[in-house]
Amino acid sequence: KLPNLLLMGSEGIAVGMATKIPPHNLGELIDAITFMIGKTKTTSQGKGFSLTGNVTVDELLEFIKGPDFPTAGAIYDFTEIKNVYTTGRGRILIRGKADIEDVGNGKSAIIITELPYQVNKALMVARIAELAREKKIEGISDLRDESDRHGTRVVVELKRDTAPKKVLNNLFKHTSLQTSFSANIVALVNGTPQTLNLKTILEEYLKHRYFVVTKRSEFELRQAKARLHILEGLKIAVDSIDAVIKTIRESKDQDSAKQNLIIKFKLSEIQAVAILDMQLRRLAALERQKIEDELIMIQETIEYLEDLLAHPEKILTVIKEELKVLKEKFADPRRTKVYKSKVGEFSEEDLIPNEPTVITITDTGYIKRQSLNSFRVQHRGGKGVKGMTTKEEDGILNIRYAQTHDNILFFTNKGKVYQLRAFEIAESQRTSKGTAIVNLINVEQEEKVESFINYKVGKKGIEEETFKYVFLSTKNGTVKKTALTEFENIRRNGILAIKLDSGDELVWSALTEGNNEVILTSHNGKAIRFSEKSVRPLGRSTRGVRGIRLQATDEVISMDVIKKDDKTDLITIMENGLGKKTPVGQFRGQSRGGQGVKVAKVTPKTGKVAFAQVIPLNYKTLIMTSRRGQVVKLELSSIPRHSRNTQGVKLMRFSNPTDRVTSATCVEE
Repeated sequence: KLPNLLLMGSEGIAVGMATKIPPHNLGELIDAITFMIGKTKTTSQGKGFSLTGNVTVDELLEFIKGPDFPTAGAIYDFTEIKNVYTTGRGRILIRGKADIEDVGNGKSAIIITELPYQVNKALMVARIAELAREKKIEGISDLRDESDRHGTRVVVELKRDTAPKKVLNNLFKHTSLQTSFSANIVALVNGTPQTLNLKTILEEYLKHRYFVVTKRSEFELRQAKARLHILEGLKIAVDSIDAVIKTIRESKDQDSAKQNLIIKFKLSEIQAVAILDMQLRRLAALERQKIEDELIMIQETIEYLEDLLAHPEKILTVIKEELKVLKEKFADPRRTKVYKSKVGEFSEEDLIPNEPTVITITDTGYIKRQSLNSFRVQHRGGKGVKGMTTKEEDGILNIRYAQTHDNILFFTNKGKVYQLRAFEIAESQRTSKGTAIVNLINVEQEEKVESFINYKVGKKGIEEETFKYVFLSTKNGTVKKTALTEFENIRRNGILAIKLDSGDELVWSALTEGNNEVILTSHNGKAIRFSEKSVRPLGRSTRGVRGIRLQATDEVISMDVIKKDDKTDLITIMENGLGKKTPVGQFRGQSRGGQGVKVAKVTPKTGKVAFAQVIPLNYKTLIMTSRRGQVVKLELSSIPRHSRNTQGVKLMRFSNPTDRVTSATCVEE
């Protein structure tokens, strides 16, 4: 009664051919067949039936969403699923179910509770262990199979600060946690192997059921008519019981009794034998009534079966009703989830949301990434929260706002540049010290990351609507402009970004659009604004040109970009926690190479200038960090505007009197 070929699936190999049919959900199959029956009509002769031409695979897919595997999991790409059901062949991508759980102490675990169809769990676990041992998948600390009679449970514990989504992505890539089912729907039709699509295989099932129900009804009709014949003879006997008994008693033997009954009561041989075999107890009044009731019931059954066989559409109704009973009794919810989206070839960012993040790096080269939500907005002048645990001799060097999918260029004091994606930096707790950057990029001894910039990338590389140039500044005021495209696909060992003079170091970097202005700020409170067009583009392995003329005791501590006709502010933050906003219009444009103008009043109370940044339009928040890891998050609107030659107001107070501001960043939040 069930469409077992699709329900249970099938797999086999013969000479020159093979079949591989996935299992399906009973309820969905019955719904689709019921829909087909509703589209069915009989021929004009009343013999057989034919399906109307407007039953399509698309209509059937409204009911059958895809294969339903007993091991659950998930299947992807509706286009490929539809191709399987349209052509009878195709490849269906299957993934197991894996959830990420927080197990405390900054650690996470990947819990696998469903496997793809026909995947051997023991082999999959062994493969994960092999990949972890060979360092092909990094960050796994423990692997356990906790499966029992209640279900599958494989636990992949991760090391502290490991990105769990990245590990999960690698498990999908390199293990049978993701596999595919190569469907080939081949079946025998009238003894001939054929490749069938969803419509044709259901039509063949419906034809088969029509044939079975017809043959069954014909058999039941023959049986009913035979029983009716006997019951009619028995009724004659009980209606004339005295005459029947007298005839039997006067007969010489059984054969003569049979012949006498046939002649006298016009009975058939079968009826006469049934009367002779009838027990005496059936002569009771109640038994006589039972014979009459059964006779009426058999007559109704014959009437029903003859009508059924005369009207093929009623046979289809019987098929539908039988399927309905089976659905109510045996159907269960779908186990395998179906996603219309395509997985295909994927990269890390496919499983990592593109969300705001804050990246910090220390003097000794520890880097970490943390959610923007780990910092709460405070009033200016507060002490903030502990943003990183640092050693006594270490301190936070730089902090920057980015998106997790951004590309990041790290520039070192030696003039080299390295590249990472933001999500490749492990997300950490607010107070953790992070990861040594040497574990991510191959910086050399005596080499230190001084600055980093981030920008968006698309599937084909640098997004056209973003920046065109990388603008660099050294400690001694040399600047250089190089096309951003020269920094694509940087190898792990890095490449040269600028050739430095003896005693100079690369300290700052920024991105420009080709028609911006640049503002350099010095430690002693000087700033110069000039057009980037005054700096012609140069190759990576060249020196730059003079950007600002500094005193012997001064150095560049910040560089930023002012867009054309920008009416925003420059925020200046002093080492001792004071700060202010100054309209960029107060910094007149100059020729590059000059001494600049005052950006702030530097006194023992303020300390020297620690940070300066042009506030991007629509940015609302400032995050400041101190050498000892103290972090403050402020609303930019709470910081007052002051002219250039002023000290500003208190933005941050320190828990340790020897502490000082080292970096800050404006964020869009």
